[in-house]
Amino acid sequence: MSNKKTNENTSSLHKILNIIGIILCIVLIPILLMNVTLIIKSFVHQDEVPKIGGYCPLIVLTGSMEPEISSGDMIIVKQIDSADVKEKDVIAFFDPDGNGQSILTHRVVGITEKDGQRAFITKGDANNGEDRLPAEADSLVGIYMFRIPGLGNVAMFMQTTAGLIVCVVLPLLLLVGYDVFRRRQFEKHSQKDTAALLAELEALKAEKAAKENNTDENV
Repeated sequence: MSNKKTNENTSSLHKILNIIGIILCIVLIPILLMNVTLIIKSFVHQDEVPKIGGYCPLIVLTGSMEPEISSGDMIIVKQIDSADVKEKDVIAFFDPDGNGQSILTHRVVGITEKDGQRAFITKGDANNGEDRLPAEADSLVGIYMFRIPGLGNVAMFMQTTAGLIVCVVLPLLLLVGYDVFRRRQFEKHSQKDTAALLAELEALKAEKAAKENNTDENV
């Protein structure tokens, strides 16, 4: 009874660890791959926003687009031609008031012509007024597609030393530790099964030998 209960507990532990491992893989591996891809692309093409298949993940740092988009969200922006942008679209663009690297994601409230090119009058949904300068067509990064709530905070945390330890090193150590534990348990059970089989064979041999002795004595 005790062995049966121990085996059941071990089996339950295995299932729990398997579920944890699967969840870690599903959540962390895509984020890691995406971060690595974006980091490599940012080094190779330093003057461009890193994209994957025409899509660009961006981390929202302010609440200017609340309640639709919140600070800490990760948004996915699709690269499109500036001629396809319409009023009420939410677009990402290089901030004309910024340092040339900061990106805003605001709603288009008007479209004008500036120096023979399209320019977009934009406004954050949560802001009282329009952005001071229009966003020119060549500053367009893409059009907002959807958001993943809170994932931006996770991505930023993973870029820190503590985040790498918690989200990468620790899970890998847990997975390796679990694999070692699982192998040892398997070997232990295999040894027990082998010992039980050998004991059973010895018992059968002894039983056979005893029968043969009884037969000889009767003869």
